[in-house]
Amino acid sequence: MTRIISIVNQKGGVGKTTTAVNLGAYLAAAGKNVLLVDVDPQANATSGLGIDHQTLPHGIYEVITGTVPLRQVVLPTSHAGLRVAPATLSLAGASVELVSEPEREFKLHQALLEAVGGYDYILIDCPPSLGLITINGLTAGNEILIPVQAEYYALEGLGQLLHTIQLIRDNLKPNIEVLGAVLTMYDRRNALSTDVMQQLYQYFPNRIFRSVIPRAVHLAEAPSYGQSILGYRPLSKGARAYERLAREVIGTEK
Repeated sequence: MTRIISIVNQKGGVGKTTTAVNLGAYLAAAGKNVLLVDVDPQANATSGLGIDHQTLPHGIYEVITGTVPLRQVVLPTSHAGLRVAPATLSLAGASVELVSEPEREFKLHQALLEAVGGYDYILIDCPPSLGLITINGLTAGNEILIPVQAEYYALEGLGQLLHTIQLIRDNLKPNIEVLGAVLTMYDRRNALSTDVMQQLYQYFPNRIFRSVIPRAVHLAEAPSYGQSILGYRPLSKGARAYERLAREVIGTEK
């Protein structure tokens, strides 16, 4: 069975795309067949895997709007077993164009149906917002992974995100589950990071991944080279953290 995991946090800069790219790379390295779907108009997951989104003839926008099938936009990456459905600049207008469409919240879900069964994992990198594209990303998934930055401001919007997830569960997709939260940009020397981790357990008492992603310069540098941390610095502490996270995610397979 294909696991479809939506990676979401409406706050920007929390390591969401970094988590999507590097989790995908390490799942592939573990022998899984992985598709990373970039539905963020900024296309950071696309460029972070070395793909120039500005030169692509089409991407996930055309898939969502039904003009191109998914298989025609999927591209290989430098990692065997990891493929990407890229975002392009056109995606920025999709939320407006979908407003009048019937079943507008399920366009991505419908587009991904052809890929179900062909991959072990489909990871959806959602935009840093709670708009229509993110709702499409959530309804397309079966599970939700929430990266949370180790700072107080990152916790402020968490209640709103969980409320949105509950609304989707009540009105659109009853069987969606929160896989868990992963703490990112953690600095063990900073007492604030420890405080945030303790508060995070109040939101997710049984769903905090043991793997903690550190604040690390190599994780910040890797996208500028169009590489995952596995390709850029595989022996770094950031790489080891995402390798552990991938093992944890695999360990939750049913």
